[in-house]
Amino acid sequence: MNYSIIRYILCRVLEFQALFLALPCGAALIYREKEGWTYGAVLAACLLPGVLGKMKKPKSTVFYAREGFVTVSLSWIVLSLTGALPLYLTGEISSYTEALFETISGLTTTGASILKDVEALSRCSLFWRSFTHWIGGMGVLVLILAVLPLAGGYNMHLMRAESPGPTVGKLVPRVKNTARNLYKMYVVLTVVQIVLLLITGMSLFESLTLSFGTAGTGGFGVLNSSIGDYSMASQAVITIFMILFGINFGVYYLIWTRKPLQALRHEEMRCYLGLILAAILLITINIKGGFNSVLDAFHHAAFQVASIITTTGYSTTDFNQWPEFSKVILVLLMFAGACAGSTGGGIKISRVVIMMKLVKNELSYLIHPKRVRQIHFEKRVVNKDILRSICVFFIAYAFVFALSLLLISLDGLDFTTNFTAVAATLNNIGPGLEQVGPAANFAVYSQPAKYVLMFDMLAGRLELFPILLLLAPSTWKRR
Repeated sequence: MNYSIIRYILCRVLEFQALFLALPCGAALIYREKEGWTYGAVLAACLLPGVLGKMKKPKSTVFYAREGFVTVSLSWIVLSLTGALPLYLTGEISSYTEALFETISGLTTTGASILKDVEALSRCSLFWRSFTHWIGGMGVLVLILAVLPLAGGYNMHLMRAESPGPTVGKLVPRVKNTARNLYKMYVVLTVVQIVLLLITGMSLFESLTLSFGTAGTGGFGVLNSSIGDYSMASQAVITIFMILFGINFGVYYLIWTRKPLQALRHEEMRCYLGLILAAILLITINIKGGFNSVLDAFHHAAFQVASIITTTGYSTTDFNQWPEFSKVILVLLMFAGACAGSTGGGIKISRVVIMMKLVKNELSYLIHPKRVRQIHFEKRVVNKDILRSICVFFIAYAFVFALSLLLISLDGLDFTTNFTAVAATLNNIGPGLEQVGPAANFAVYSQPAKYVLMFDMLAGRLELFPILLLLAPSTWKRR
């Protein structure tokens, strides 16, 4: 284990955290809020060790997959621990555990909250909550790779450990340029949404914070009603951009490089959009009796389907009151998630599609055992290593889900609440059903249960293995 390079990168992470905290300080200055002093103090507390720590250069810049996984996991933990400090020290959240829950929920783009009155927060804290979504959406290590040259040719291990999906590839030969291209597309889409929300009548503050939440597919709002009190035009813009941010950014790169036909043939994207359309139509038919018109039902069904499948977690209505058929569809979408290589969470459409093809292949093998069949995805053969990693992912996912469900059930809440709470946190969605539905929050859980759910949020965002590796003693042995 190359501890020196891990220490060095963590110091750079603290420097970036200081940079991130400058933005809520600016918001406090604009709105003349005293909470800005606390954010400034935490900024200084992050900057000092970050600057001093990086002065000692690492003995070696060489690191491999193990160091990459550990560095990414520890980076997210450091960001969470320091990011929770201003929320706690300002007194706006009375418990550090709850401040940590809120911060991890923000950074992992989960959007699960313990706050009963969001509107009671200062503007700078509301800005910070939403901005953590934007930071976590594309990944802070991807941002660092885009700006700083780290570890020579070995930094692909960092990108693979932080990026969602069964495989991660380079858009261009150099990892640094890949990271830069990802952030360029991320920024452009965010800016376009901000402009469109301004056109629909939102204030600049609301346009910024809600766009941060949409871009990171996070879901923290600035009103207690989430998105319910905004105009239908604003809700429609957010619906479209939730779907757009759930698409693999490789598709946007193809469009960027003037290869639109290749983008349209993207198999995962077509499955993702087809699933969204089918879910919207089924739910619209099921809930149309509860709304003034079919168009109104379609509008709310489209918003909630987009919100759940992309794991954003915004809501325009209390879907906990919808018929059971519609709620089951939404719960299934929680598990499916968005596309690999997007800012969305969940299992990922690519994994689901490949697993379905694997089942189909196995059924064909039972009938024709001598026939050799290969599984193709995106017009390429899926090799055995990827199939193995997907199968292992599902096993680990099922184990973490079951253990988490067992542990939080000690709080004595009903099964639907517990099941959807784990589904909502492990898949980085936000709201569940019943006592953790869109009109409620996660404050009902005890502190031990909240730590279980915090672990799930981090594990879900980092695709399980980087966090699980921290618990393996062999991870920490020197080579």
